[in-house]
Amino acid sequence: MLTNRIAALFSGLLILTLTLLPVATLAEADALQPEEDQGSTAREIVGKLEMLHYNKLKLGDEMSEKLWDEYIEALDPTKSYFLASDINEFRQWRTKLDDELRTGQVNHGFEIYNRYRLRVTDRLNNILSQLDKGLPEFDFDRDESLEVDREDSRWPASISAADELWRKRLKSSVLNLRLAGKDDEEIRDLLTRRYTGQLKRVKQQSSDDVFELYMNSLTRLYDPHSNYLSPRSLENFNMSMSLSLEGIGAVLQMEDEYTKVARLVAGGPADRTGKLKPNDKIVAVGQDKEGEMVDVVGWRLDDVVELIRGAAGTYVRLETIPTGGDGSHRTILIKRSKVKLEDQAAKKAIFEFSDGEKNYKIGVINLPTFYIDFEAYRRRDPNYKSTTRDVARLLNELEEENVDGVILDLRNNGGGSLQEATMLTDLFIDQGPVVQIRHANEQISRHNRSRSRAMYRGPLMVLINRLSASASEIFAGAIQDYNRGLVVGNQSFGKGTVQTMAPLKEGQLKITQSKFYRVSGDSTQHAGVTPDIPMPQLIDTESVGESAYDTALPWDRIHAVPHAKYFDLKELLPALVSKHNQRTATDPDFVFLREQFRFERERADQESISLNEKAREEEREALNERLLTMENRRRNAKGLEPYESFEALEESESDDVAALGGDVEIKLEDDPILNEAGYIMADFIGLNKKASKAPPQVANF
Repeated sequence: MLTNRIAALFSGLLILTLTLLPVATLAEADALQPEEDQGSTAREIVGKLEMLHYNKLKLGDEMSEKLWDEYIEALDPTKSYFLASDINEFRQWRTKLDDELRTGQVNHGFEIYNRYRLRVTDRLNNILSQLDKGLPEFDFDRDESLEVDREDSRWPASISAADELWRKRLKSSVLNLRLAGKDDEEIRDLLTRRYTGQLKRVKQQSSDDVFELYMNSLTRLYDPHSNYLSPRSLENFNMSMSLSLEGIGAVLQMEDEYTKVARLVAGGPADRTGKLKPNDKIVAVGQDKEGEMVDVVGWRLDDVVELIRGAAGTYVRLETIPTGGDGSHRTILIKRSKVKLEDQAAKKAIFEFSDGEKNYKIGVINLPTFYIDFEAYRRRDPNYKSTTRDVARLLNELEEENVDGVILDLRNNGGGSLQEATMLTDLFIDQGPVVQIRHANEQISRHNRSRSRAMYRGPLMVLINRLSASASEIFAGAIQDYNRGLVVGNQSFGKGTVQTMAPLKEGQLKITQSKFYRVSGDSTQHAGVTPDIPMPQLIDTESVGESAYDTALPWDRIHAVPHAKYFDLKELLPALVSKHNQRTATDPDFVFLREQFRFERERADQESISLNEKAREEEREALNERLLTMENRRRNAKGLEPYESFEALEESESDDVAALGGDVEIKLEDDPILNEAGYIMADFIGLNKKASKAPPQVANF
């Protein structure tokens, strides 16, 4: 599953003599029971999934087994609470869950949850009883380690085996906090509050929470973007879609016991700080500049969101574990604000690049999202803001300044309005189809561009990365299929499905009903868009992107539709790639990017973590020294002053962060990928000086 077991690194260790409650006392543990209307809602969900979902899966014994696996995984992904005896007992229901759901019964789902609740409650109570006597004494000179990834591990065979696992988990938590500079009293207080909070939230779980978790274990079998929203979750979903939402502009998700940053909203407060990154874990939240930091490890996602959300103009502090780091914590101050259209609006800049013989003026348009002011559009406001209108204006300005080519930067653009993606294509190609959509009933519809002649006919490049998704992939795919311009960067996200909301008696069902296809017939689903010229990347494709989901719908293809071809890219690409490779082979920034990616992959592949304090300190020093060496090698090669220490490097990074609330400028000095894209564009223009005047030729199929 998508869970990142690195979370286990930060979760604990202590010799606990635990006496788990026997199974026979389950009835005394305030067990949760299904409510009457949940049975009918379960039948509704099964019916709509089978009838409306694109995947056309029928719920039977095979699906029942997968549901059992998914539900157990959702409850206890690190295999830390259930015992092997629990799992063996539950296996009797493995092929019966489908029959139960069809008749509106969810009893076995609740029985499994109640056992989980019992194990968690007992475990947390025992840890708290130990902490109540003082911080346990650990031998940090002992050479032992904690498994990072427990996906392939066995469930604890006995209470003593579970005790040993939790001894190590608690020891790891204590060691991480010691390495973060906290003393024993601070550690004891923090862990007591952490586990007390987790226990409180477990006890606060309601029948609705269990039902939603169980149903979403079912919906994930169809695909990762279909899910059941309980009335409470639906309210939060509607709030998140509202223009009035105030907060930090980050999309969060749960991963094991941690709240993880899935992506940042372009132009939002978190994005503008430059400090919060996708895959960072949030471990504590504080209000204002001096408010107490509240540990949120093990919290419900909506409870964490509630802490982070707040009125525009106020501050929130996030304590995070940065992705790819050594486990050190970092505190980030963010000023909350509304994410406004103007913050996400397209921006332009002009730079000069040379192909070795001639200088060229290249216009760059940065597009963070595909936006439209629907409210102003519905009012028929002639000045409503939209992606296409803004880009058209910027193109006019660039042509007035006699640019030789245009780069459209869609990196980190997670999508948005499909209408805007297709309309934006109108600005660059003549008449023809833009995207195909195949629906659950297998009917295919096509979106065609509406202009008879493209507005901009000059050299074009589209810059993408792993976080370019959905509408970005439709646009980039169309430009690539028409050979209208170069696509440069990294393989895109691969989100090629469309979801709709289906009402239920209780809550709603978000369900995948359609799939996007390019005019070439290739789906954007799973595979995304592959660039013509790849660039180094720092985003791990194994953990980020559609292909990282176990139940993602597969890539496939349908019939291509006739479309024009513009540039002869096959003829030009070998020379462009050769020049690019020669330029970047020894370029200090590109050497650094490749080293940084290898470094982070090594960290992600780590299978265990040492629980020896000296070894961890030495490991941290070695990591910091390696990062410093990498950075100074880059700086020396560029003629810059090297940093004297890792602390100086960290301090400089903090100083370089954009001011809170500041505008986002397009800068080449901070962006080696964009800088190299400019040189590729100069080569492209130089190698094909007549390309902008070449008439389109209809492709043959």
